Amino acid sequence: MTRLHLPSGTTHGLDFLIPDNWSADQALAVIELLDDLRERICMHYQFVLHELQHEQRAAPVNPHLRDVDDPF
Repeated sequence: MTRLHLPSGTTHGLDFLIPDNWSADQALAVIELLDDLRERICMHYQFVLHELQHEQRAAPVNPHLRDVDDPF
């Protein structure tokens, strides 16, 4: 079984099966719907999402690496 590399990083859970008999028009309609949904969510939550992504992608801070009072 091939594992998909999803943007969310999800590697387990329920499979979402896409029918193999969709027409190209049906597939495009779903993609456009998802694009519109993403755009609306991003417009509404853009600042909060940006902060959350920054926190999640930032390297973990180890307070024992350096003394804040000693710059060297």
